[in-house]
Amino acid sequence: MSYGGSRAYDVPHSAGSRPPGLKAPELACDCHMHIFDPRFPASAHWTRVPPVATVDDYRLFQERIGTSRTVVVTPSTYGTDNACTLDAVARMGRSARAVVVVDTTVSDAELKQMSDKGVCGIRVNFVSPQSWGVTTAAMLIELSRRLHALDLGWHVQIFMHGQQIVEMEDVLASLPTTLVIDHMGRVPQPAGTSHPAFGAIRRLLDGGKTWVKLSGAYMNTQEEASGYIDVGRVAKEFVHAAPERLVWGSDWPHTIAERLPDDAVLFDLNAEWIPNVATRNRILVDNPQTLYRF
Repeated sequence: MSYGGSRAYDVPHSAGSRPPGLKAPELACDCHMHIFDPRFPASAHWTRVPPVATVDDYRLFQERIGTSRTVVVTPSTYGTDNACTLDAVARMGRSARAVVVVDTTVSDAELKQMSDKGVCGIRVNFVSPQSWGVTTAAMLIELSRRLHALDLGWHVQIFMHGQQIVEMEDVLASLPTTLVIDHMGRVPQPAGTSHPAFGAIRRLLDGGKTWVKLSGAYMNTQEEASGYIDVGRVAKEFVHAAPERLVWGSDWPHTIAERLPDDAVLFDLNAEWIPNVATRNRILVDNPQTLYRF
């Protein structure tokens, strides 16, 4: 089967089979995805059966979408065991980087060793169950301060609901490290740009040390059938405000989606949200190169 001369693709954990209409620029980076390899057991705290989403599966995704660089993010499934992520980065080579999950017991030596293996940051998750229990502001602050003192060039990535960002805005603004916000901050809909979460993220962006991932369009939308128009309004405002500190991510294999999205549709949102070609190439290529040190 083909689409206008283009082949069809069968990619695990992805609806549809056509390639995107938007051609990915050379060295385009998917800055948020996860690997789940059955060779690595899930953490004891994790109660759901993880998907099988291997490096080989993800290479099929890359072939379909056209990206060539990757940032592998350790999912909560593995707790603070980053072996699966580090193995994936080693297999992908110089085109891959990692964001890992640690707690406050991690040693400076461990952090330095992971830096040598392509790690550029840590993810602090306030949404999903974590192996240490409840994630607190104090934990976030301590980890950020430690990374800053080590001067590894790492950033802190947060996964929060929009209202959590509102409640922790002062803490987030005070962190000494670069801050990266997952999934556009999960700004609630239908309020969108009128919600306090949007204002909080805009103020953080204006502070100059915060980045936002254009990812997870399906997480808070109420207009999926209309092409994620509601989330698109938020994304376009971020593009207007700080195009120099935005990156794009697929969130493959979409573990919290109610139904699998079409990854070609998700990638094509970049053409709608970022109509200027130079700006789009900046977000897909240049900004990841800066943030993840490719």
